[in-house]
Amino acid sequence: MRMLLVEDDDRLRTRLADHFRGNGWAVEEAETVRDADFMAHEVPCDVAIADLGLPDGSGVRLISGWRAAGIDFPVMILTARADWRDKVEGLEAGADDYVTKPFYLEEVEARVQALLRRAVGRRTAAVSYGALAIDFSARQVTLEGRTVELTAFEYNTLAYLAHRADAVVSRSELVEHLYEQDHDRDSNVIEVFVGRLRRKLDPDGALQPIQTVRGAGYRFTLEPSAP
Repeated sequence: MRMLLVEDDDRLRTRLADHFRGNGWAVEEAETVRDADFMAHEVPCDVAIADLGLPDGSGVRLISGWRAAGIDFPVMILTARADWRDKVEGLEAGADDYVTKPFYLEEVEARVQALLRRAVGRRTAAVSYGALAIDFSARQVTLEGRTVELTAFEYNTLAYLAHRADAVVSRSELVEHLYEQDHDRDSNVIEVFVGRLRRKLDPDGALQPIQTVRGAGYRFTLEPSAP
C-alpha cells in the first residue's frame, strides 16, 4: 500500500514515515501544498495523511482541490487544531477522518486501516474466503486456522489483489503501489512475490486464489464467505 504523507514538521513526518514503512508501506513525503498536490496527481496512492497548517497554504484547500479534481483516495487530517469548527471545515472539504495531536501511532494506523476498509466496501477487519482468511487490521493471514508467514511485500501484494477482487491488476499497477516513487522498480520481482504467495496460500493447488491473466496481470479469484 502507498501513502501520501503531508507534514512540514520534519521530526513528526519522519516518525510517521518510519512507523508505516516499518509495517511494509510505501510512503511518499511532502512538506508543502505544492509538492503534495503534484504527488496526488502523479503518483498512485491508496490513502493520505495531511496536516492543515502548511508553509505555502491551507491543508483544507489542498483537500478540497483534490476532491474537485476527482481524486478520491481516503484522507485523514492530522493536526494540532482541536477546535470543532476546524474539524467541521476539514470534513466538509472532503476529509474522511480528523485526528488531533498529540496522538498514538497505533491509533493513527488503526484509523488508516479503517479508512481503507471503508474505501473498498469492507466494514469488518477480517474477511474469510473459505479456508483462507485475511485480517486486514492485524495484517495476518491464516489457512485452515493456521497462520501463514508472509513477508511485508508478500502481504501487501496479497492485500492489494484482495482489495481489487475480480479486477485484473497489471504488474505495472502492482509495482506502482508496492514501491515508493524513487525506488528502483523491477516488475519481475512481482512474479516472485506471486509465486511465493501461491505456494504458501495454496500448497495443494485446491484454492487457486491468484489467477494469471496472460498478457494482462493477476486476478484474486476467491469470494468472501457468508458471515
